[in-house]
Amino acid sequence: MFVRRPTIPEDSEPRVLDVERAEAALMEHYARLVRLVYVTLPRTLGRHRRVLAAHGVVQRALPRRRLVIPGRRRAADARTEASDEYEALRARVLRAALAQDTRPLRVPRPWGPWARRPTLPTVWGLRVFPQSGGTEELVLDRALAEADWPVRAAVALLVLDELSVDEAARVLRDAGVPEPGEALRDGKRLAARGVPLPRTPETGEGAEEGEEETAAAAPRSPAARGGADAGALLAPEFEACLLHARPTDLLRRRHRTRSTVIVVLLAAFVGITAVSLPDGAGHPAESVRHQEQPEATNAALLRRTPADAWADTARVDFTAWPARGGRTGDRALLERALRAWADPDWQGRRLAEPGAASTGTGRAPRLLFADDVDGRAVVVLHDDLTTVRYSEPLHGDGVPELLSDLTDGADVTTAAAVVVSRTPESVRLLLAPWIAEAATRDLLAPDTPAGEVARSDSGLTEPLPVPPTDGDCRAWPVVQLRSSSRIVEDHAFLLTDLGGMSPVHLTYMPPPEPGTRPRPPREATGPDALRGWARTACRLEALRGQGVRAVNHWVFAQQDLPERAGQATWVCARADTWRGPGRVEYLFLGPDSGPARPAGVRENTAECSRFGQDVLAGVDWRAPSGTSYLLAAGSRSVGRVEASGPLRAAAAGRFLAVRAPADTEAKVVGRLPEGAEVQAPR
Repeated sequence: MFVRRPTIPEDSEPRVLDVERAEAALMEHYARLVRLVYVTLPRTLGRHRRVLAAHGVVQRALPRRRLVIPGRRRAADARTEASDEYEALRARVLRAALAQDTRPLRVPRPWGPWARRPTLPTVWGLRVFPQSGGTEELVLDRALAEADWPVRAAVALLVLDELSVDEAARVLRDAGVPEPGEALRDGKRLAARGVPLPRTPETGEGAEEGEEETAAAAPRSPAARGGADAGALLAPEFEACLLHARPTDLLRRRHRTRSTVIVVLLAAFVGITAVSLPDGAGHPAESVRHQEQPEATNAALLRRTPADAWADTARVDFTAWPARGGRTGDRALLERALRAWADPDWQGRRLAEPGAASTGTGRAPRLLFADDVDGRAVVVLHDDLTTVRYSEPLHGDGVPELLSDLTDGADVTTAAAVVVSRTPESVRLLLAPWIAEAATRDLLAPDTPAGEVARSDSGLTEPLPVPPTDGDCRAWPVVQLRSSSRIVEDHAFLLTDLGGMSPVHLTYMPPPEPGTRPRPPREATGPDALRGWARTACRLEALRGQGVRAVNHWVFAQQDLPERAGQATWVCARADTWRGPGRVEYLFLGPDSGPARPAGVRENTAECSRFGQDVLAGVDWRAPSGTSYLLAAGSRSVGRVEASGPLRAAAAGRFLAVRAPADTEAKVVGRLPEGAEVQAPR
C-alpha cells in the first residue's frame, strides 16, 4: 500500500525532526525505502550485493542528530508530519544512492576479524536475492541496467511513489540532480514501455511532455487507477525485503578455508625459515598459489577443441568449435573472464538470457574465441549447457560485462553463429568453422538477391544490419549461411537477430499435399518459403528478448474464400525457446499481398509441433462486397468444424465459411475422426 502524501500549507515553516521520530518513520516505511534504493542502485553489483547495499543505505539514513526539514510552498490544504519525515528520509537515501553510484559500494564480505569493520547488514554463508520475475520483469531490469542513475531514480519515484512529474523533479533536485527534466522524460518513456504509469485524477493518463501537472496530486489506490497496479512489474523481482536464500559455493568456501590455513602456515614457515636462510633463497609461495588456483578460474585448464575436429565428428555443435582469435593465448584476459563466470560476487554487469545460468558449473569451460572487437576485449566460452560472452573495454572506465545464454541441444544451424558485438543498428557475428558461405538478405524483399558478407580468418563478420526495434518494419535483415560440403551437401539456412546472443533459426513447412505424409520443417531458403516469410516477418518483433531458438512458418491450410474472392492461407508460426516451452501465433493471409492478420495466440503449448499436429483457427473476414463472414480452417485431420455461441453453424470437412456480424464472439471447434476435438484460440 502506498502512503498518502498531503501537501504543505502555503506558509509552512521549517520543522525539526528528532532522532526518535526519524527512527519511527524509517521503521514504518522501511520496506518502501529499501525497494526504492534497490531499483535505483546499479545492476553491476548482482542481486545479492544490491540487496545488502539497499538495506545498508536505508539503515544508515537514520540521522545522528536532529534533522531540520525545510518548509515548502504548496497549493494545498495540509500535510501530515509523518509525510514530512518520510520525504526527508527519502531524500537522504536517494542522495546516498547517488553517492554510491559514483564509487564502489561498501558491501560486507566475510574477510575475517582482521579486515576493515564491514558495513551492516552482514550475511555469512548465504546468498540472498528477491524472487525471480518473468520476461517482462527481465526486460524492465535490462532497461534499468542501461539507464543512468537519475533515470532509474525517476522511474522509482514515478512508479513506486506515484509522484507527479513536478513532485519527482523536486525530489531529484533535493537528491543532487541539478537538471532533472531529461531524466524524467527518459524515465517516463522507460516506465511506459516496461510498466503502466499511474493515472491522475486530473488527466486520466500519465502526463505527456509539456503538459502541466498539479504539484500536489493526491495518491491513488490501485482500484482508483483502473487496470493493473502500476507497480506490478516492480514486484516481486524488485522486492528487496521478501528474499530467497541459498548457500554460497560450499566447495569453494571449503577450498578457501583450506587455502587460507595453508597460506597462514606457509607464511609462518617462510617467516621462520627466512631468518636462517641466506639471501637469495627461493620463495615457494608463488608456486603454491598457482597449485591452489581453482580449476574453474585457471586458464591453463580451459578445454580447447582441435581446429579440424568439426569435420570428423557426428556431434556438430559448440563442442566442435576450435578456439579462435588473436588473444586465445592471453592468460590474464582469459582468467578475468573465468573469474567473472565462476564468481557469483563478481563486480561487473551480469546479464542472462531467459533460462540461462548466471554462474559456472565449477569446471573449466571450453574456449571458443578471444580477441579485440569494436573497442572491447571479447571472450566467448562454452560451459556444457551455456554459452558465455565476456567483454571489457580496451580503454577508459567502462564496465566489464558477462552475458550467458542457454544453448542446450544446439545443432549445425543453431550453433552456427554467436553475437560478439552489438550496437543499436548492427551486430557482428562469430560464425562456426563449418560455415562455407555467408550472405545477407531482406526478408521483406524475397526476390532481391542476397549480398555477400565479409569475414575475417577467425570467422568474425563485418557489421550486419539488425531488424528495427522502433515498430517501423521497413526491412527485416536475415543472414543466409551455407554449411561446408565436408559435413553436408547443399545445406543453406536462415538466421535472424532477435536481441539475444544466439541468432534465431527460421524454417518453413509448405501446405499439405493430398496423399503425402507430413514432413518436418525445411529450410526457409526456397522461393515459396521466402514469399511466405515476407508477409509474416514483422510478427517476429513480438518474440524479441524471449530466448527463442527457432521459428517455423507452417502453412497448415489454404481455403477458397466466399464470393469467389480468391484463396486465403492459414499459417501457424511456432516459436520454440531454448528452455522448451513454445509460443504459437495463428495468422490469416488474405488473397492480396498485405501483411498477415493475427488469428490467435497460445503460450506454452505443443501445438504446431510434431507433438501437436491437429490445429484449428478462425477469424472475421469482410468480402469485397462488404459482407462479413466467420472463417475457420483446420489441419488435414479435422473432419468437421462447428461454431457455437451467438452464432451456431457447422460444416463437414476442415473449412467453415458462414455469414456473421463483425466481431462475433463464437466458439469454434474441430472434430477429429476418433471423436476428439480441437479448439481454435479466441
